[in-house]
Amino acid sequence: MKYFFVDANVIIDYLSKREPFSTEAAELFELAENNKIRIFVSAVSFNVIYYILRQQLGHKVTIGYLVELSSLITISDVTHSVINNALTFDNIDFEDSIQYYTALSNPEIEAIITRDKKGFKKSELPVFKPSEVLKLI
Repeated sequence: MKYFFVDANVIIDYLSKREPFSTEAAELFELAENNKIRIFVSAVSFNVIYYILRQQLGHKVTIGYLVELSSLITISDVTHSVINNALTFDNIDFEDSIQYYTALSNPEIEAIITRDKKGFKKSELPVFKPSEVLKLI
């Protein structure tokens, strides 16, 4: 089984059915549901996802989606060390830095999946778009 860290933008695509990206995101989560891959998500992603989806879908629907999401994925803790590393990382996007160090803190994670690869330019882990991962599996 492959272990992937998934960035918030892919999850938002999936939950909001944002076209044209939602189809590939849904395929990733279907693979997770069928135990073909394991998806890890940063705990702080839930804040970001909630904030964005609540504006579009409302509180109740968004919470329902997040409950469903939590059953499909493994939530990775954001630790003091993760924050300290993100604060000193030479990256313009602080949120991506938190995501990166959360992924890096778990030795099981093999790669990061995101639509914003430039946010992970300095990654020690391979970084893929959803379409690239689907071709590999």
